[in-house]
Amino acid sequence: MSNFRADHVGSLLRSPEVKENRNKWKLGQISAEELRVIEDAAIAETVKKLEATGMKAITDGEFRRDYFHLDFLKELAGVTVTGGIEANPNAKVAEDGFKPPVLSVTGKLKHVKDIQVADFNYLKSIVTQTPKVTIPSPTMIHFRGGRKSIDINSYPDMDVFFADLAAAYREEINHLYEAGLRYLQLDDTNLAYLCDPKMRAAAAERGEDPNELPRTYAALINSVIDNRPADLTVGIHLCRGNYRSTWFAEGGYEPVAEILFNEINVDRYLLEYDDERSGDFAPLRFVPKNKKVVLGIVSSKKRELENIDDLCKRIDEAAQYAPLENLCVSPQCGFSSTHHGNDMSHDDQWRKLDLVVNTALKVWGEA
Repeated sequence: MSNFRADHVGSLLRSPEVKENRNKWKLGQISAEELRVIEDAAIAETVKKLEATGMKAITDGEFRRDYFHLDFLKELAGVTVTGGIEANPNAKVAEDGFKPPVLSVTGKLKHVKDIQVADFNYLKSIVTQTPKVTIPSPTMIHFRGGRKSIDINSYPDMDVFFADLAAAYREEINHLYEAGLRYLQLDDTNLAYLCDPKMRAAAAERGEDPNELPRTYAALINSVIDNRPADLTVGIHLCRGNYRSTWFAEGGYEPVAEILFNEINVDRYLLEYDDERSGDFAPLRFVPKNKKVVLGIVSSKKRELENIDDLCKRIDEAAQYAPLENLCVSPQCGFSSTHHGNDMSHDDQWRKLDLVVNTALKVWGEA
């Protein structure tokens, strides 16, 4: 089982070449094949830098995606991506009027082609450490719009919707495992959003029970991963929003902690803990002895570098609620959840990742 003391959430700042040529591809100025060659070169260079930090879990930085979730989800039959969502009131840097697209279910959900396998195969061919794949949690198809965003003719029965969604995910994950994947991460904003009183109220307005949704989502995730091979490590990352260093939700993990830690059968929890919006470490008292918690105490939103002694103190605080041997460290989120990237330089990003590894070495003597 993958057990790294130093981890990272997945996305990395895109290189200028990738950004520029992705725009050219969107404008029809270069082909998808030409773009992929450019992405391959940028990923190979970035992987070398990532491995040089001492990280043992290596992603492709999500360089081939515009969004951490939509590029994956739109490849499922039955999913449609359109328009935008209401502007984020906390988006200090989003005055450009940008609104992220929103997805809806317009037909029967089905896995019709491999989504991440080719990308994984390339990553696997260039790493010396463990290749890690990040995909959006299956809950991402449901939470934003709830019942109203799911075509009633395709799914009059929501149990059938969840069953089809889980089946589609299982097929993709099985193919990734067959290709050699042994560390998978599910990215889930919704369980963290359900810690926010305003988000809970909005869910209730959509006709959902915010107390019951975590159980629904736990059952959905478990139906995807419960029969996985014993050597496939699955982590789940909880996030309150990360678009261009901004955020959507706030609130500690207490409202979902018991279900999160005891009813979702993952191996690792990558938890946002970079500031007061994430609450205290007390919810970690619910974590079972056989699970790892990756403390996201290094910020991927702010350029300022944290102090390693302060990070060690925070890990000690967390260890009052969960054994130190069950803890790990990481940034609180990726550095580029969307292709725009967060408000920092590439040098800032690498300093942050170096700090994560050095903190792990100082606390546990291993990364």
